[in-house]
Amino acid sequence: MSALAIETTGLTKRFGRQLAVDGVDLAVPQGAVFGFLGPNGSGKTTTIRMLLGLAQASAGEIRVLGEEMPRRLAGVLPAVGALIEGPGFYPFLSGTANLRRLDAADGFAPSASRAARVSHALERVGLTHAAGKKVRAYSLGMKQRLGIANALLAPRELIVLDEPTNGLDPQGTREVRNLIRSLASTGTTVFVSSHLLAEIEQMCTHAAVMSGGRLVAQGTLDELRRAGTTRAQVLVPASDAELAARILVSLGLPPEVLSGPETELTAPIPDGVAPEDVVAALVRDGVRVRGFAVQRASLEDLFVALTGEGFDVVQ
Repeated sequence: MSALAIETTGLTKRFGRQLAVDGVDLAVPQGAVFGFLGPNGSGKTTTIRMLLGLAQASAGEIRVLGEEMPRRLAGVLPAVGALIEGPGFYPFLSGTANLRRLDAADGFAPSASRAARVSHALERVGLTHAAGKKVRAYSLGMKQRLGIANALLAPRELIVLDEPTNGLDPQGTREVRNLIRSLASTGTTVFVSSHLLAEIEQMCTHAAVMSGGRLVAQGTLDELRRAGTTRAQVLVPASDAELAARILVSLGLPPEVLSGPETELTAPIPDGVAPEDVVAALVRDGVRVRGFAVQRASLEDLFVALTGEGFDVVQ
């Protein structure tokens, strides 16, 4: 995955005096399932709209599937499927009729195979049973899946989904998650914007975090996890707490102390310090260690630290 499906350099968008997107440098590898995370108002949707030529950048460069955007927009968009800011359909038409109309608007889609494409797309998102039902009778989750079906009407090299599990029940969420994984398994790059951290962790290989219009982190999920702080948790008798604290300070691990019948001390472990060496130093100097654990930062911890805001972690 050395080539990039999406690449931006200094991407910026202003609305009058408001700086909505500030110098974003995105690098989305081909074949990745890339999570685009951030609180509401962080600039995610504005960035996506610029990537797809729906909004003009104030500054910066964009390349999608190796082509300069928006100059090469007409050549790139047929290879891109997208669901942005929720699906929009004719409520008085059925799911099948809506997809037929949307497919007919695609000048690159042969009419002879239209019925087969629509049927296959509905099957992939689990809507075959509701294909003939009018969309006004669809639940929000069903409309969301119909929007994803529209993005899948033709073979795509890149799929861009803005909050694809919004409004879905747990079963629908699992179906969409599995669908996204199946797309990636065939080599399609999937770019998923979401505020649901749990979903990103379960289906993405890479992620980027937006906050206040700026890109504050990006990389593989493992790289992002390693960027968080690892902490040692030491449980000692209250009478040994002062000695344990002095030893931790001498090792370069200034602790936070929580007092009680037994005292818990927590301290960040810097790179190059082995947890077992910390335990050995405590025991060697006479501290009665009753418990020791290494707590590695979760993605949620990292994102809260980066953005100053929490993420929804359940639906």
